[in-house]
Amino acid sequence: MGKFYVTTPIYYVNAPPHIGHAYTTMAADVVARHRRLAGDDVFFLTGTDEHGQNIERIAKEHGMPEQKYCDMIAAEFKRMWGKLNISNDYFIRTTDERHMRAVQKFFRAIYEAGDIYKGHYEGWYCVRCERFYDEDELDEDKNCPIHGLPVEWVKEENYFFALSKYRDRLLKHIEENPDFIQPESRRNEVLSLLEEGLEDVSISRSTVKWGVPVPIDPSQTIYVWMDALCNYISAIGYGDDEETFKRYWPADLHLIGKEILRFHAIMWPAMLMSAGLPLPRRIFAHGWLTKEGKKLSKTTGNIIDIDGLVERFGVDPVRYFFLREFSFGKDGDYTDQAFITRYNADLANDLGNLLNRTLGLARKHFDSVPHPSRPGEHDDEIRDMAIETHRLSAEKLDRLAFDEALETIWNFVRRLNKYIQQTEPWRLAAEEGTRDRAGTIIYNCLEGLRFISVMIYPFMPETSLKIREQIGLRGEMDEDYSSLESWGRLKPGLPLGEPKPLFPRIKVERATPQPTKPKEEAMITIEDFRKLDLRAAKVLEAERVEGTDRLLKLVVDIGTERRQVVAGIAQSYSPEELVGKTLVLVANLKPAKIRGIESQGMILAAESKEGCAVVILDRDIPPGTRVR
Repeated sequence: MGKFYVTTPIYYVNAPPHIGHAYTTMAADVVARHRRLAGDDVFFLTGTDEHGQNIERIAKEHGMPEQKYCDMIAAEFKRMWGKLNISNDYFIRTTDERHMRAVQKFFRAIYEAGDIYKGHYEGWYCVRCERFYDEDELDEDKNCPIHGLPVEWVKEENYFFALSKYRDRLLKHIEENPDFIQPESRRNEVLSLLEEGLEDVSISRSTVKWGVPVPIDPSQTIYVWMDALCNYISAIGYGDDEETFKRYWPADLHLIGKEILRFHAIMWPAMLMSAGLPLPRRIFAHGWLTKEGKKLSKTTGNIIDIDGLVERFGVDPVRYFFLREFSFGKDGDYTDQAFITRYNADLANDLGNLLNRTLGLARKHFDSVPHPSRPGEHDDEIRDMAIETHRLSAEKLDRLAFDEALETIWNFVRRLNKYIQQTEPWRLAAEEGTRDRAGTIIYNCLEGLRFISVMIYPFMPETSLKIREQIGLRGEMDEDYSSLESWGRLKPGLPLGEPKPLFPRIKVERATPQPTKPKEEAMITIEDFRKLDLRAAKVLEAERVEGTDRLLKLVVDIGTERRQVVAGIAQSYSPEELVGKTLVLVANLKPAKIRGIESQGMILAAESKEGCAVVILDRDIPPGTRVR
């Protein structure tokens, strides 16, 4: 039996849990359950990050001592994880004495390695982020690029970690271990940062009291990010339980949001190198969620109410939707309509219908799991597809392709529904001469549901157990993946459970549309059109814009000069695809700054829900040629 150590980031207690926290944690839970079914000794860690200047400020605003405030928010996280059926093995808090001792031990290890020194630091500091920013990272109003709030100019005498010393070792490790940082876009982002060079980082604060005291200088506290990152080792015994620590470290998977990639993929590995500890095996940074194309914001009311969704639809549909609808490494956009459509189509129609039909036929004609007879038409295909579906879905889960794993399983669900339609067991069961054949068909569907119950368990544990109870098995998961290596383990003669609908269909009430006057399209004259200066633009260089999945920076030749253009086409085109292509540029558009980069024009493209398609000229014409 192997081991598998999976972590979420620990969540900052500046506010109660939200969908971003839930998204990461649901994904980690799927991984943990998947690895347990594979036979691994799993340790699944999550928790809360509770120190820092921001917590001092918020606790004061609440009129509470820091610890009491942290206790309140940590309890909210625990409540939410219980509601979402999260199976973490441990919940760590950075205010735990055990954790704080481990942080100090880790600090000493780096200090004794000669990588900590005292110096002065000054720069733009965001209290919310608990990090410094270079001036060119701020927005046009000198605000934090994440929160949009004013930053403070801070000057302190602090302790520094010699991060720059580890640039070459980090580059070498990432290049020699292609799976260390995933997905590839995030790996390339880190490599780009390392190529630019690293600066040493401040790892203590003289003005913050709510934190872990620096062991060599109690007048200062350890920087909240160094404190927080240590949770991954403190939770498994670093400093006080050597046996457990050696059992589980290094972590097999750190799951994080892409906004904290630098800390996890640069600062954390470098500190581990300094302390003489192995590096985690894989860091996966997932995308962000939006709602109806807009950034999530409590201020504007554009939020995804995770509590409300669970109360209305149940926990498993929520878990299913967020891991099925979006590709985990990319950004995803939530809409209520998409949720309801996915629920009705996949859960109510496909899976719910399969269970209802199969159980109804079995109870009506056999009253227990029927005995299968010799195979007939389609039976071997169903058996082979079941075993192959398990193999493929498990492989996709290993890659964290949650959406692909579920699609693979649902292909099998749909095939079983089609199998029932093809074979018509209700008709065969009515005739004595074909009753045995009907029993075989129904047995195959019940056995198929057994396979499905195991395969969906990581995603939908409650639904999995409900299916098992209804098809005659105990209402608990007493199998692992080894039970899916062969067909026919469901014992004939088992009494069937009571049929209970899994997913009542959601009825969407639509208002009767009122007749409206057709909107008149605004017309332009040929003179209006001639105001646009459209030029053939040959792409000389293309690269991704750091910190976003959507933007590419292009350098194009328009004959008389070179222009720099930022285009939101990165989810449809790789940089390599565009170099050498001749596109159409709106050349007389007023320059605009996008993510701090001046864009000197606009590339023409068509856009739909499936992505975008840029206008590419299909003949070799000189750059700068007028497009009419």
